[in-house]
Amino acid sequence: MSTAVAQQKMPDIILKDLENKEVSVKNDFVEKDKLYVFTFWATWCGPCIKELEEMNEIQEEWKQNLNFEIIAVSIDDSRTQKRVKPLVKGKEWGYNVLLDTNQDFKRAMGVVNPPFTMVVKNGKIVYTQNGYTPGSEQELYNKLKTL
Repeated sequence: MSTAVAQQKMPDIILKDLENKEVSVKNDFVEKDKLYVFTFWATWCGPCIKELEEMNEIQEEWKQNLNFEIIAVSIDDSRTQKRVKPLVKGKEWGYNVLLDTNQDFKRAMGVVNPPFTMVVKNGKIVYTQNGYTPGSEQELYNKLKTL
């Protein structure tokens, strides 16, 4: 985990969900001791799509043992943002999707390239994972169990 990000607090940034509703990354994900898994992705990122598909398949199983929520943060810019909603609906992903069209959240978190995953607990970042390879989701699950 990057030490610059570890224990960093969430920035006061407002994003929009797929229904154009405003969501505060600092204030709307604050349930005590709940783990919030933010994964930064884009429609043009093949490994991102694979990661989100894998996480969607196993999240119900994980929820039997963990109090957590997945939030998929699209970093698609204005040119590719229109692809996000049809892709998400077509895949039937069962988690919140937020749009970081101006990439303010991405910059605030120091994300260079997707996929990038960070876990937030009690308003602080407690774990980060950069990139995706098959099996990364199991590594993430094992880490979530220790937090």
